[in-house]
Amino acid sequence: MTQAESYLDPKDIKRLSVLQPWRTASALVLDWAVIVLCIIAVEYTDSWLLYVPAVMVIGGRQHALGVLLHDFAHFRFVSNKHVSEWTADLFLAWPLLGTLEGYRRNHLGHHRYLNTDQDPDWKFKLGSREFTFPHDMKFAAFNLLGYFTLTSTARDFKKLYTRLSKDERATPSYRAIRLTYYVVILGAITWFGVWPEALLYWFVPYFTFFFMFMYIRSVADHFGPTMNYEDELQSTRTVMPHFGEAMFFSPHNINYHIEHHLYASVPFYNLPELQRLLMKHPEYARRAHFTHGFVTGLWREIVRPKGAGTPEQSLAPAE
Repeated sequence: MTQAESYLDPKDIKRLSVLQPWRTASALVLDWAVIVLCIIAVEYTDSWLLYVPAVMVIGGRQHALGVLLHDFAHFRFVSNKHVSEWTADLFLAWPLLGTLEGYRRNHLGHHRYLNTDQDPDWKFKLGSREFTFPHDMKFAAFNLLGYFTLTSTARDFKKLYTRLSKDERATPSYRAIRLTYYVVILGAITWFGVWPEALLYWFVPYFTFFFMFMYIRSVADHFGPTMNYEDELQSTRTVMPHFGEAMFFSPHNINYHIEHHLYASVPFYNLPELQRLLMKHPEYARRAHFTHGFVTGLWREIVRPKGAGTPEQSLAPAE
């Protein structure tokens, strides 16, 4: 029996791992509905004051779509693989300019070889300035500002898609279907003359808030000078968000990251219950790395206060 298996009764894990496809489908529909409603609200009011928060919300829902893709990568939708794969690509991966298969190969390698030289995320991010902690206040601020000047976005975009493309194993027919998908969408945008709207409501939030939220969440999952990468309960962080934070930084319960790494078969909608059961185990409750708040607790863990000196920086793996 592994250490993880000792925390819970196998019957509980089996029960929590039962798929409820309607819950994933509802989450997917709701995410897209919020994006559409934001667009309608701004267009109806014609208000630039409303546009800024709308872009933030849309970026948060794009992040939510990426988190749902994470569940699909773990085969947590339906047992019919054909339906699951095409749903993920058409409504999650392709709109975010990625593919399910490319993400899955990278992410499952991360789970299998967590915090080792064979972990693709560890190898890719280890030693980069943005993933070396603690950050001084000035670097942290300019790094986040870079998502609005597009400097940080360009860095992350290049690294992310270079990495995931290496894991792509697409067939010629798949490539043709994906190309057709983009041609049809771009053709429709051109035909209806809505390029300004496409840029304002999809690409602006995508290249600003989406990438910023993704970065913050990837830091929250595994990074910081307080992490202990030799301990399964200390090498991953669970963040308990304050009011409103989950909508942007941890949609669909992705903040329960220790729990996810211990029991990856549990779909996102059962992670809160999984944690409640785990908290009854004294060792888990005592030793698991919990942080309260993204803009409070996480910030304090990864950013060195001004004037606090220059302690030795620690390197950490990626999500």
